[in-house]
Amino acid sequence: MPRLSVIIPCYFNEDNIPVTARELVANEANFPPDVTFEYVFVNDGSGDDTLGALRRAQDAYPSRIRIVDLAGNVGSYNAIVAGMAHATGDCLAIITADMQDPPELMAQMYSHWKHGFKLVIGNRQNREETGLAVTMAKFFHWLMKNLALRNIPDGGFDFVFFDRQVATEILKLHERNTNVFYLMVWLGFAYVTIPYTRRKRQIGKSRWTLSKKVKLLVDSLLAFSFVPIRAISVLGLGLGITALFYGLYVIGLKITHPNEPAGWTTLMVVLLFVSAFQMVALGVIGEYVWRGLDAARQRPLYVVKDLYPET
Repeated sequence: MPRLSVIIPCYFNEDNIPVTARELVANEANFPPDVTFEYVFVNDGSGDDTLGALRRAQDAYPSRIRIVDLAGNVGSYNAIVAGMAHATGDCLAIITADMQDPPELMAQMYSHWKHGFKLVIGNRQNREETGLAVTMAKFFHWLMKNLALRNIPDGGFDFVFFDRQVATEILKLHERNTNVFYLMVWLGFAYVTIPYTRRKRQIGKSRWTLSKKVKLLVDSLLAFSFVPIRAISVLGLGLGITALFYGLYVIGLKITHPNEPAGWTTLMVVLLFVSAFQMVALGVIGEYVWRGLDAARQRPLYVVKDLYPET
């Protein structure tokens, strides 16, 4: 009897939990009767009554729901890793607590898993949402596809179904400041995509702030791409060649016009230009150095405060 573990990271989702739990359990009717289910809700240090809502959902579905209550907010990706570590299924799925991704798609994902695919990706082809957030999301995934991982699907994804082996390999990596979904693709397993339209959020307000989006972009680029470092090298080489020709020009100018006064403006422009490049270079290199330091410290990705039920 195959067992499916569905991991749901939760952060300020008090109002979503009753609807989410009910829809997930109702979705079981789309699966073959021999499949058993486990829903691993990870409370990522929520400041509202998300834990209370989860406990009430657990009382309603005691044989299905497990709760991992983290001691503090560690971010959705680390919360997902915590869910993987406590899930027991033969196959796993990740879905958001706001139900913007259709749970009924999991039955089709399960069918692909039964046919041998280790990874099945719900690929966002369209969104019911509009505005700047959607534009930024599309730009982010375009950037990642062109500068980092060329084999990721277009449109982005964070709704996935995967084999226990994929979860085991992710947990062995102990990656920090990374994108757990891109890590699944990076592992190299053949995957299949299922297109769908992402729903508009109906309950609550998203806590996915601009600062978190910027951090994710930086983390993803530095974790999977050497382009920032390579760009510094190319820019440095270009500036070096420019400086060489400009030096020859200044020497020639001095020879042909020995009484020409020194150009204060030119000197300051060159100085500021080179200084700006140095600061940008140091900033990019510093990002890599900081990530090396963070990995060397080996601090835990998350701290579990309580488990419900206790194990």
